[in-house]
Amino acid sequence: MTGTRGDSLRTALATRVVVADGAMGTMLQAQDPTLDDFQGLEGCNEILNVTRPDIVRSVHDAYFAVGVDCVETNTFGANLAALGEYGIAERVFELSEAGARVAREAADEYAARDGRPRWVLGSMGPGTKLPTLGHIAFGAIRDAYQQNAEGLLAGGADALLVETTQDLLQTKASVIAARRAMDATGHAVPLIVSVTVETTGTMLLGSEIGAALTALEPLGIDMIGLNCATGPAEMSEHLRHLSRHARVPLSCMPNAGLPVLTKDGAHYPLTAPELADAQETFVREYGLSLVGGCCGTTPEHLRQVVERMRGLEVPPRDPQPEPGAASLYQSVPFRQDTSYLAIGERTNANGSKKFREAMLDGRWDDCVEMAREQIREGAHMLDLCVDYVGRDGVADMEELAGRFATASTLPIVLDSTEVEVIRAGLEKLGGRAVINSVNYEDGAARSPASPGSPSWPGSTVPR
Repeated sequence: MTGTRGDSLRTALATRVVVADGAMGTMLQAQDPTLDDFQGLEGCNEILNVTRPDIVRSVHDAYFAVGVDCVETNTFGANLAALGEYGIAERVFELSEAGARVAREAADEYAARDGRPRWVLGSMGPGTKLPTLGHIAFGAIRDAYQQNAEGLLAGGADALLVETTQDLLQTKASVIAARRAMDATGHAVPLIVSVTVETTGTMLLGSEIGAALTALEPLGIDMIGLNCATGPAEMSEHLRHLSRHARVPLSCMPNAGLPVLTKDGAHYPLTAPELADAQETFVREYGLSLVGGCCGTTPEHLRQVVERMRGLEVPPRDPQPEPGAASLYQSVPFRQDTSYLAIGERTNANGSKKFREAMLDGRWDDCVEMAREQIREGAHMLDLCVDYVGRDGVADMEELAGRFATASTLPIVLDSTEVEVIRAGLEKLGGRAVINSVNYEDGAARSPASPGSPSWPGSTVPR
């Protein structure tokens, strides 16, 4: 059934504006669950999926009652980092499946009443650790996110929503895990990615929206959008960029404005009519397909959004994609006004004696400074090659790619003929890297993109 419902959701998103729900956590807390309800793990909302499904169900019911098309599962924290802080990381699958099942039951009941389909979006939250900063290993969170996604699919999710992402490397781990889960379970559902742009105008680690689009769209996602951190006013320019350049459909789930601190805690000032006004404007101007709310939004907010979206078709867009690569921070188009793309080669162990000696001596800061010199001199990308006889190329690549990931504002060209060395670099870079080299010396292409291209769709430079 998941495939059939997923297909109907794809059709709906292509033809009309679909409305999702609003805030979950505040509505759960408003029902004052006890410490026993949390099994002694106060604040772990995902536990309520098994101890108090009635509370979770009441939130879904409240949103379906005002007419939304879909709800998100109560699984925002059902991941390795978040559950690990409670000492229950082994329960990722269990709590994910339980959360999806509660939402599925509510969706099916409302659909049976009037024959109108209701869908479940499986929430995959960001966790509390940033792999780009070395808080957690890429492989560890990828594998745990796969358990998260498999649990959501087993419980009846109609789409997977990688949401509130703050680190592009974490986002990529989630997307790859979601794809692996679909392959493992045989359920092909829409894969939606929603990034979070702060009031600074970038994601938490400094990524511009263009870098996010360049890094994520090639992963085969079905939709990209924004949620959390700000209200709709602060999202407008980022949505404009996505509208102009994204090939895939768009979504937006803002907070109810920027929080105002009061003696009673944070207050979100955006009214329900104001949210409805903003979403209607975004749909008409930027061609959104999926709208909803995030922190501070209530069933009343969504009731008014539903009324405003009723009968609206998705406006046509004429996006102009910009092929390119990306660092963690920015996207660099392959087409340059200077008529050529300048790749800095002085961070190549085979081409630069100075870089090679610094690498062999473990003078990593000197290696980074050589990269920065090329940035200051106007390079568009940086070539990183660590191949040298007698060295552990994987270890060297992990060390240097991990440092370049945050030190370089430019995209990285990973230069090696060794698959595992390239893979080690890719698992450190949140942006979209260029792979150099792909060779045919053995009669077939040798690169990490060969067996798993949906996982690592970088641009390649053949030899």
